[in-house]
Amino acid sequence: MKHKNGEIWEFENNVNSTTGGVEDAHSDGGVILGLDGGTTSTICICMRVLPFSSSSNLPDPLPILARAVAGCSNHNSVGEAAARDTLEQVMAETLVKAGAKRSAVRAVCLGVSGVNHPTDQERVLNWLRDIFPSHVKLYVHNDAIAALASGTYGKLHGCVLIAGTGCIAYGFTEDGQEARAAGAGPVLGDWGSGYGISAQALTAVIRANDGRGPQTMLTNSILQSLGLSSPDELIGWTYADPSWARIAALVPLVVSCAEAGDQIANRILDDAVQELALDVKAVVKKLGLSGPDGNGSFPVVMVGGVLEANKKWDIGKEVAACIQKTYPKASPIRPKVEPAVGAALLAWNSLMKETSRLS
Repeated sequence: MKHKNGEIWEFENNVNSTTGGVEDAHSDGGVILGLDGGTTSTICICMRVLPFSSSSNLPDPLPILARAVAGCSNHNSVGEAAARDTLEQVMAETLVKAGAKRSAVRAVCLGVSGVNHPTDQERVLNWLRDIFPSHVKLYVHNDAIAALASGTYGKLHGCVLIAGTGCIAYGFTEDGQEARAAGAGPVLGDWGSGYGISAQALTAVIRANDGRGPQTMLTNSILQSLGLSSPDELIGWTYADPSWARIAALVPLVVSCAEAGDQIANRILDDAVQELALDVKAVVKKLGLSGPDGNGSFPVVMVGGVLEANKKWDIGKEVAACIQKTYPKASPIRPKVEPAVGAALLAWNSLMKETSRLS
């Protein structure tokens, strides 16, 4: 089947055929593609297949050959055609940058937001089967799984909490059971997300303006940042383009106001901490990750802009402390590699397991 990005693949093949590329240099092991596809952006990395059999022997630095960035690949946000085009484009660009042909690819792992059901997974797998030769191993997961793998270096065990524009908690047991909490979008209760925090801040400004709520520093901070002269103008600004990422971009203003002592901003962040910790606790309880006595150890991988440290208000630190009150041996992890690399390591682990089963 021919798609509009077909010319990109052709260009990639022409480049390699004229320059020789580096496919021959990788011919012994080939390459792996790892993708992290979200609502805001899609990142693809190309990594040389590792000549190791254990994640404890990973080289530092990892043999990353190329990295490319594209737009949204969540089919729920942009539609199936646009999502597919984005995935094709970013993979083709990454291979061009790496100087590798599709025939050098041994495995592809996609962690894509919007993959929430086996039918979503099968749809994306069908897209990939149209692109890559039959020998290529294909793995498709929700983007939360790629984020988990970024903290565990490709091992699916423990829980990941993603808190950026949206939020989700996802967990795996050693024997492959999985569970999730949140991730249904702000309309359905993802209040700990960047969108949820910012939406509550905007609501607080409107309530203060019409007398239904207390005055807050958020009013001047948000109006000044957006170049608006009054809270009434905030209504038009909000509904002119109510996209999640646009609203979520206001989180740093909420944090700044909280650090300056604003009670309303502090309450919003306190509520977000409780919500995010509850997401993780729900997954841990479903899967029994803490063991029968509740004192078992397990990793909690924490990813996303909302969880990054600030001057005084470290949301991630507060969430970790809240989780550890219930599960003392939960081990918070801030990944040293990005989720796209986690996806590549997950593909590598899966490839090694399949190879060992066949040998």
